[in-house]
Amino acid sequence: MIRNYFVDLHIHIGRTKTGKPVKITGSKSLTLTNILNTAKIPKGLDIIGVIDCHSPEVIAEIEDLLQSGELREVEEGGFRFQESVTLIPGVEIEVNDENCKGPLHVLAFFPLLKQLKNFSQWYTTKVKNNQLSTQRIHEDAKTLQKKIKSLEGLFIPAHVFTPFKSLYGKGVNHSLMEVFDPDLIDGIELGLSSNTDMADHIKELHQYTFVSNSDAHSLGKIAREYQVMQLEAPTFQALKKALHHKEGNKITANYGLNPYLGKYYETTCAKCFSKKNGDECESCRSTQFTKGVAERINELTTADSGPERPPYIHQVPLDFLPGLGPKTMARLLDHFGTEMNILHNVSEQDLGEVVKPELVNLIMKARYGQLHLSAGGGGQYGKVTNE
Repeated sequence: MIRNYFVDLHIHIGRTKTGKPVKITGSKSLTLTNILNTAKIPKGLDIIGVIDCHSPEVIAEIEDLLQSGELREVEEGGFRFQESVTLIPGVEIEVNDENCKGPLHVLAFFPLLKQLKNFSQWYTTKVKNNQLSTQRIHEDAKTLQKKIKSLEGLFIPAHVFTPFKSLYGKGVNHSLMEVFDPDLIDGIELGLSSNTDMADHIKELHQYTFVSNSDAHSLGKIAREYQVMQLEAPTFQALKKALHHKEGNKITANYGLNPYLGKYYETTCAKCFSKKNGDECESCRSTQFTKGVAERINELTTADSGPERPPYIHQVPLDFLPGLGPKTMARLLDHFGTEMNILHNVSEQDLGEVVKPELVNLIMKARYGQLHLSAGGGGQYGKVTNE
């Protein structure tokens, strides 16, 4: 039966269950088991892509969870955790072959444990340290794509507009065809500083489904961006169909930060983060700038608009709201269960019985995209203002 599912496909693992680092910059509490437990309560997600599952100790943890019965491998792909959340195992890889003009990140996802283990064994021969996340692969991008596809996997270029480690970042690559086989791409991940309207200014992206994911480096950042997918079941195969609009499976809405809140929306001084206004920083006189996503997309523009797509809904995560600290968040979750429920469903009246009117007003404005924002850039997030 077709129904809607909340999906976040880009979550990192910070540590293994024995405490070994995977994503060096990830939180120590960001273990696979903690991610699985957090995904449903308090986050309210139905499907998660964990993209450091290639790591041998993470594979061992998956096998332990299968042995204990907490995980169940699904014939149509994916793993059900306590029959409430589906895990789609994946890997983030850094590519920098002779066709790239700078390193870039890609995502791959696999349906079953056997394909994941096969890829991990192959990947071990191509990288310096298979234990760690996002390793640079000593292989060209198209060969990598073919390997992933030979294992029935999905291939998605990651956060394609961020200035660092992305397909279009820093003014380097001008076309995905410079690097990839366009027929072996299953979707495009937008990243926190862009949205559908911005990305559709690039004509070569019109053929692909856009995904919006959190790129979470801590438990709290899970589901800061996500999508609602209409699926026949919470499985890998249904996800694959949704990315290619098959048999009624599809994305019905992308939920993401207003690009103003992203860390790289505006071009800023690389030293003091002042907004660019001329060739020299007015604050510190530096001439070094971090090019923002808005400026980069303007350089790449080849179309005024794109195909009909699901709505991209600008939604501010609860932890961005002024005055909503840990104690208030705990009180909201105690009353309403999950962040998805608070963001999407709880009435203004019910919220008012738990938190102050000023915060109720902010939550409702966040729901409908009516908050005042100051733009981010240069690695600093934008902010919600009290105007």
